[in-house]
This record gives sequence, C-alpha cells and structure tokens, in this order.
Amino acid sequence: MLSKKTEQYFKQHPAYNATVHALGGIGIGILITYPLVGTHPVRWAVVLLILALLGHLYPLTQGK
Repeated sequence: MLSKKTEQYFKQHPAYNATVHALGGIGIGILITYPLVGTHPVRWAVVLLILALLGHLYPLTQGK
C-alpha cells in the first residue's frame, strides 16, 4: 500500500503520476509482448520498471 505522503504527492502532481504509471505500464507491456520489441526486451522492461519504482519512492524523499 502506498503511504499517505506518496498518495498526496501524486494527487498534487498529476503529470508526474501519469508519467510514472505510464513507464510501469510500458515496462509490463514489453515483458508481455517481448518477441515484438526486438533486441534486449527484458533489459528495456527492467529499466522502465525500475524507473517506475523509483518514481514511487521519490515522493517519500520530499520534505514538507
């Protein structure tokens, strides 16, 4: 479950929220359809999923 701080941050920054979740969705999509992506699909998927995870952790580092 997301912390209240993360939820508030996502509510206040909808473009950031959309970007983080789009990266995660694209990463999952690449893993599902990996034969269509080309070379090194798992690497691309892992990179995008790590960026999405870091995007979820970023609001926790913001002081208020």
